[in-house]
Amino acid sequence: MPRSAPRTSLSHAIQADTPAAPAVVTKRDRIVVELRRMIAAGELERGSRIQQDVLAAMFKTSITPVREALRFLQAEGVLVGEPHKGVRVADADYDQIKTVYLLRRSLEPYAMRRAARRLSPRDVELVERLVTEMEDSAAAGDRAALSATNRRFHFLFYAKCGNDGLAAEIDALWQKFPWDVLEVLDTRVEETADEHRAMLAATRSGDGEALASATERHLARSFMALAKHMTGFEISDPYDVDND
Repeated sequence: MPRSAPRTSLSHAIQADTPAAPAVVTKRDRIVVELRRMIAAGELERGSRIQQDVLAAMFKTSITPVREALRFLQAEGVLVGEPHKGVRVADADYDQIKTVYLLRRSLEPYAMRRAARRLSPRDVELVERLVTEMEDSAAAGDRAALSATNRRFHFLFYAKCGNDGLAAEIDALWQKFPWDVLEVLDTRVEETADEHRAMLAATRSGDGEALASATERHLARSFMALAKHMTGFEISDPYDVDND
């Protein structure tokens, strides 16, 4: 089992109250993090080949940490190695994505309930600003900025849930979700804005149950749109045990 690479994107969302010793980030770790980001942003398309020499030049390193990073991401299922063909970005697998969705539906609303009790007035102000920033990015057609701000929005809550292990598990699930596929669904732009506004309203009122319910609706609608895009037909929500 490969050693876990540091999830640097989560650390951007979590602001520690006390200084912590800096984590040692290896060349392999930096390559892992950047490849994850490039795939999530759609800069590396599904099925595209990974050229080791290009990565080595990009990161100004030898081929060894590149190979270590590729092996790590293959173990995660992010990349696929094929005999005599090299390594490519894995295709989005519906069954795997459905499993990730089911886990997110279980964990994220619970984290929201916990966070609602711990948010400061300054946190609420930041939530408001992030919602506005997402709407501005959507209006400008800036998908990269929208994706980055969307993550900051959600992980502001998860970082405040009072359980670092729970936040880390949610982060791991986000790493496995095909954001590059979801972000091409233009039909979700206005719906997502409305859902974020509902989450903001619950945050302002300090209603943890309303915040959790709004999060559940947001996750369900995102997955259903993604499932329709991938399968070509409407499906029932698999989180309902009668629909599996």
